[in-house]
Amino acid sequence: MPWFASKSTRRAFLASSGVGALSLGALAACGSSASPSGSASSATAPAAAPSSVAAGTYGEATIQLSWIKNIEFAGEYLADAKGHYTDAGFSKVTLKTGPVDSADALVASGAVQFGLSSPDATGRYISDQGAPLKVIASTYQKNPFCILSLKEGKPIATVADLAGKIIGIQPGANQVIFNGFVKANNIDTSTFKTQVVGYDPKILTENKVDGIIAYVTNEPFLVTGEGFTPVVLAFADNGLPLTAETIAVTQDTLDSKRDMVKAFLTAEIKGWNAVHADLNAAAQLTVDTYGKGLGLKLAEQLKEITAQDLLIFTDDTKKNGVFTLTDDLQTQIIGAVKNVGVDIAAADLFDLSIIKEIYAADPSLIVGS
Repeated sequence: MPWFASKSTRRAFLASSGVGALSLGALAACGSSASPSGSASSATAPAAAPSSVAAGTYGEATIQLSWIKNIEFAGEYLADAKGHYTDAGFSKVTLKTGPVDSADALVASGAVQFGLSSPDATGRYISDQGAPLKVIASTYQKNPFCILSLKEGKPIATVADLAGKIIGIQPGANQVIFNGFVKANNIDTSTFKTQVVGYDPKILTENKVDGIIAYVTNEPFLVTGEGFTPVVLAFADNGLPLTAETIAVTQDTLDSKRDMVKAFLTAEIKGWNAVHADLNAAAQLTVDTYGKGLGLKLAEQLKEITAQDLLIFTDDTKKNGVFTLTDDLQTQIIGAVKNVGVDIAAADLFDLSIIKEIYAADPSLIVGS
């Protein structure tokens, strides 16, 4: 077994599962683990105006995760384990893994009510398929994509450092994202070489390429564990400000089940606020319960959630609340989406009205620090 195989890298998992393309936060979710779903209880579901609902008012709901049950979905685990879903009026909320074609396709078909996706993936599905989808919230305020290189090799710390390097790129959606990064930075592609690679970061540590497409919240910690010093060139900070782990629903769900959506998002907010308050507890719950059987390592999961927390709780979300997107960031996202080949208007992609109503009704949900 290669050194990375037990490290829970999403690339390793994709490769071993025979799944190819990796989209921004909308990965094919492969495999499943013996993890708990929701359990029944009763309480209050904050909405535009707080009102009590009976236990199980909204019945069962399913959220399609974009990956295996690792630390990436700690907010969902805490919302489930602390009873926030059931307190909000659900009899059960299932955290669904795959394999699936895409969260957007499942949401559009009605197979699941909520899907974790990304602006580029949902935007492309709307544009290409005419799907009546909307992004109603964004977990990450910055996408985790990066070019990972090594200090011990030929480090790539800036866009200019790409010159003369060999970059390993996984085929499919990763290539599309990289092309968007190149376009956004007006990079002359003749100044560097690319090579089609798989998802095994060993190709980097063995100096077969100078850099690979990776996630800032994942592979850098894996190569560190092998004694190397990672150098990261983040796409989000270099011309491609896409967000990630966005929540997609259908327009019909927004129109006909608005109170249910509010209840769900309120529980999600509470779950992610709980993660922010205690990263150690989130990592422990992931390893011991929701990701049990995946061979997750507590130290690695803690490092990853620490990195994720910085992408989720930014100055903007500390001011406006987790999951929110400022008007300026929405504009930036639309520009970034266009760079990856999707031409869509903000009004056709986003509907942040519910998340705004939730915080207007209960500002105490904004963590602020």
